[in-house]
Amino acid sequence: KWVEISETIGRAFPFDEAITTGPGDATKLAAKALRDGVERIVAIGGDGTVNEVVNGFFDPETGKALAPEASFALIPFGTGGDFRRTFGLPTEVSAAVEVIKANQRTKIDVGRLRFRATAGGTAHRMFANIASFGVSGVVDRMVNQSGKKLGKLGFMLSTARAAWGYKNQRVQLTFDDDPKDRVEATINTVAVANGKFFGGAMKIAPDAEPDDGKFDVVVMGDLSFFDVVTKGRRVFKGAHIGMPEVSQRRAKIVDAEAIDAGAVVELDVDGEAPGTLPARFEILPS
Repeated sequence: KWVEISETIGRAFPFDEAITTGPGDATKLAAKALRDGVERIVAIGGDGTVNEVVNGFFDPETGKALAPEASFALIPFGTGGDFRRTFGLPTEVSAAVEVIKANQRTKIDVGRLRFRATAGGTAHRMFANIASFGVSGVVDRMVNQSGKKLGKLGFMLSTARAAWGYKNQRVQLTFDDDPKDRVEATINTVAVANGKFFGGAMKIAPDAEPDDGKFDVVVMGDLSFFDVVTKGRRVFKGAHIGMPEVSQRRAKIVDAEAIDAGAVVELDVDGEAPGTLPARFEILPS
């Protein structure tokens, strides 16, 4: 569909195209473009593409912006589409192009994550929307292994499979580097949220604002499979907040690690599954 899409974009503003061929390409292409002086990068894709392009805006080791005045824009064209929901971006290509053409820019916060990589060792990753861990990480791995061929149905099937086989895990959370502000919890999923939605339209953090300088941390506690089946739909409306098994709070920094020796707690970072706990989540304001 690229010929049709490119014609629609070209009628609104001039552009140079860069086509990805595999995982990680969008990050490399974005970083090169920014170093070459490009002032705006438009991602065409879903949450995984958004994450890769956003990572291209930053030095992976220091977290510093490569081009602080450059801007990011999005034409939604993917499986999940959760990042765009927080901003109310239209899914119709021509309407999304008009938003970009208007060039009404805003500054948002970005999360920086340090974690244990699947391949071993410590890795860093930026995220613009939500990073989480628990059953959400298992769902991501299953969805990505299936190739996302089933779209939203794939998310639903993977969620059901993961929830059925998942055993809630014990984790320790420390907030804002305060040893006194530390909790232990049995969790189904913990979302460290900059945006409101994840998992294919689940409104996991209804109070989150992407420009307030803090994460909304939502802890889905010791939920059983029966709880997930009977109460899970509440998450799509944000109505899970207030349930006895759910808690939320705000923080600039979150450190998380598994309590049980040998436990593997998988991460979900903007719809990708790059590794496991222990992890450190830091907000980079504006």
